[in-house]
Amino acid sequence: MSIFEKLESEVRSYSRGWPVVFDRAVGSHLYAEDGTPYLDFFAGAGALNYGHNNPILKQALLDYISRDGVTHALDMFTVAKRDLLETLEDKILKPRELEYKVVFPGPGGANAVEAALKLARKVTGKESVINFTNAFHGMTLGALSVTGNSMKRSGAGIPLVHATPMPYDQYFDGAYPDFLYFERLLDDSGSGLNAPAAVIVETVQGEGGINAAGMEWLRGLSDLCRRHNILLIVDDVQMGCGRTGPFFSFEDAGIYPDMVCLSKSIGGYGLPLALTLIKPELDVWEPGEHNGTFRGINPAFVTASEALRAYWSDDELEKSTRAKGERIGAALQGIAESYPEAGLTAKGRGFARGLEFESGEVAGKVCAAAFERGLLMETSGPDSEVAKLLPPLTLTDAEVGEGLEIIDAAVKSVLSK
Repeated sequence: MSIFEKLESEVRSYSRGWPVVFDRAVGSHLYAEDGTPYLDFFAGAGALNYGHNNPILKQALLDYISRDGVTHALDMFTVAKRDLLETLEDKILKPRELEYKVVFPGPGGANAVEAALKLARKVTGKESVINFTNAFHGMTLGALSVTGNSMKRSGAGIPLVHATPMPYDQYFDGAYPDFLYFERLLDDSGSGLNAPAAVIVETVQGEGGINAAGMEWLRGLSDLCRRHNILLIVDDVQMGCGRTGPFFSFEDAGIYPDMVCLSKSIGGYGLPLALTLIKPELDVWEPGEHNGTFRGINPAFVTASEALRAYWSDDELEKSTRAKGERIGAALQGIAESYPEAGLTAKGRGFARGLEFESGEVAGKVCAAAFERGLLMETSGPDSEVAKLLPPLTLTDAEVGEGLEIIDAAVKSVLSK
């Protein structure tokens, strides 16, 4: 592995926790170059909801490439783009009675967020955006300005302005009514709060520590935005595409955001793709006002369309994710209850789950112990205190059991010391 040490920047991170060289990946497993298998409860940080090298998506991709289908087309019309838009409308938007136009902002989640923030400011003529404690929205300057993590924010090197953080659900452990502070600032002409163009929120904060907002809280936030003429942006980059059960993570709350940011698993196969969905009346862009060289990666359009057809033509995947997610949640709760003196907390919803420890040091040791036993999972939270589980949604029942056994053994090995 000397070439990585010699040439790759110190900014690398995941490779430090998993110091092997990976070579192959199939389904829910990654394989090191020596053939050692690792059960993947990381799934590309949520970019591989349908597993590694999913055979349905792989065949569609191979067929497209073999016929010399267009690869790069900026925002030109292509057959692959048309297929994606038609499939998105037929399989996702129409069944949910959602009406959105689609912005292709660039290849990653931060691009989707940047587009939403820019458009919100253009539509409203206001500069300020409300974000939430422990939020994570990306590493570019606009996305960083609405991110909570101090280490990531400090990397900007300049002041991050025009964004104001508010308490996320349960930030005060129920000691105060929801939105008490936010509403008071909005209603008080002497508060000094600039009139917000938008609120941006994750329904489950992944990088922030698997903090799952309650449905009532989300409905309350939507109502607040409506009453104060504030646009509501849901960042569904990590929690969308079925991660919490339904395709969109906000569906169970019954809300209709003004904008939705998608990336990661929207491409299906792990290829770069991002979409910003916007209500039609918000589409006030000038041609080329937001653009980018890689906003039209057609092979990703192909695998995205195939994923929507294969997994969202019915509710089987949603039901499976909900059921297996409850199984994982119950198992994590059982582990937490087995060590009352350790103060563990089981967190999350669907296939976004976490086990919170007293410190990042302990959580890191648990993840390291899991790796030694053949399981990949990472830490999250402001102090890396949460062992975070993001398995592929295509995980089998046997793989669920295998992963939970490894986690149980890893926790036991660390806490018994």
